[in-house]
Amino acid sequence: MSARKILYLEAQSGISGDMAVAALLDLGADPEKLKQALASLGLDGYRLEISQVSKCGILARDFNVILEENEDLAEHSHKHAHHESVCGHAHGHDRLHGPEHPPARSSRNFKDIVRIIRGSAISAKAKALAEKTFRILAEAEAEAHGLSPEEVHFHEAGALDSIVDIVAAAICLDDLEVEETVISRLTEGRGHVLCRHGLLPVPAPAVLNIARTHGLILHLAEEEEEMVTPTGAAIAAALKTQDHPPPGFIVRAVGLGAGKKDFRRANILRAMLLEEHDKDVYFQPDRRQNA
Repeated sequence: MSARKILYLEAQSGISGDMAVAALLDLGADPEKLKQALASLGLDGYRLEISQVSKCGILARDFNVILEENEDLAEHSHKHAHHESVCGHAHGHDRLHGPEHPPARSSRNFKDIVRIIRGSAISAKAKALAEKTFRILAEAEAEAHGLSPEEVHFHEAGALDSIVDIVAAAICLDDLEVEETVISRLTEGRGHVLCRHGLLPVPAPAVLNIARTHGLILHLAEEEEEMVTPTGAAIAAALKTQDHPPPGFIVRAVGLGAGKKDFRRANILRAMLLEEHDKDVYFQPDRRQNA
């Protein structure tokens, strides 16, 4: 009987949508399969950029969704935040619309996004995971703003990169044939993040809602920065099936996903592909001492 494939995401520098996708690509997910699957979503107005960058001298994968509508704005966002989020930060909360702020023509609601996911040619497993992730995100944002998930509308540009990040993560996980996923504690920064309506505390309300609802462990670091984005937290919550790695395992592959900010610590999300093995293989008492 073959050993189970276990994904272990170590988020010592936080997690965002693009970091998760980058780490899974670096772990071995096929970038060409990913591009073909994403093309089946039928979405225009963006291009992908997959490269390698150095973080504190460590080579890591970088995943960018470049919005063609305004690449200067997209580049600015990448330099100042984790890439993302639908209703989140940097280019986020100003894209949330409630009853008092009617959605623009280019906005999409949760049902629109689910329709896009279900109409694509990606696998049934990837569709289910992507939809689960978006529901977690929509529910957290809706709770933070006193709305129902159905009332939350996402601006075209804000939704586009998050759709790509979330669906890409689901496609990559399916490609790796992972059976279980362990999520470490999520290291988060402190301070505040600027949005359309002013300064919001870090962790952001949506991140706290996701952590509370889905049992994610948060650890606050000294950095005065946002390190866990709502999309990153939603992906972690959707993927998590176990709280701890097995007592005995072999590391089969390691992937590093780069964040867009620079901290004192290497801003990377580390993904490890583990195979579970009997703990007796790794701990056998030396019986000669009792002879």
